[in-house]
Amino acid sequence: MSTQVVSVGASGFGRELLDVIDAVNQAAPEPVWDLVGVLDDAPTEADLNRLSHRGARYRGTVDRWLGGAEPGCFVIGIGSPQIRRRLAWEFERHGHTAAVLRHPAATVGFGTEIAPGSVICAGAQISTMVTLGSHAHVNPNATIGHDTVLGSFVSVNPAAVVSGACELADGCLVGAGAVVLQGLRIGAGATVGAAACVTKDVPPGAVVKGVPAR
Repeated sequence: MSTQVVSVGASGFGRELLDVIDAVNQAAPEPVWDLVGVLDDAPTEADLNRLSHRGARYRGTVDRWLGGAEPGCFVIGIGSPQIRRRLAWEFERHGHTAAVLRHPAATVGFGTEIAPGSVICAGAQISTMVTLGSHAHVNPNATIGHDTVLGSFVSVNPAAVVSGACELADGCLVGAGAVVLQGLRIGAGATVGAAACVTKDVPPGAVVKGVPAR
């Protein structure tokens, strides 16, 4: 029997998340998830048209949903770690439970721990003994090396490479195509720019970019 889930976010990553749901259902003997619909506080007309085109129902704003829905499963398809944190808190205080979404075309190594709310997209490669905190996002074709720890609300964007034994603290973001070298720490709330190469620890809240990242 499938589990009902509501998704938050009608724009880019939110609709990529729907692809993950579809892929999980198609790969299973029976559907795993029953998508109730998509929530968004300010969807564009273009995004609403795209949802309609794929047959996904727009269910209104988050506050309206939380004010009337019975507790159930949710997943957040919004790239910003800060917004994701705020929304997760709202859902969880209303008794809702975060789902885990893992695309069947992602590779996940032995002993990896995946916390509720995490989303792992197609082509992601997660090595052995990795830890993903709650509501972490691993985007398409990103690589997470062995023994690395991703904190809660971390975003690793498409084609980024996080080497082995790294620590990405809560709420940090690694941009598309960026590289974090072995054993480094990215502080809480820090941002690594797209295509940057991180060669030393990044302090909390910092924004670094370039090669080497500064």
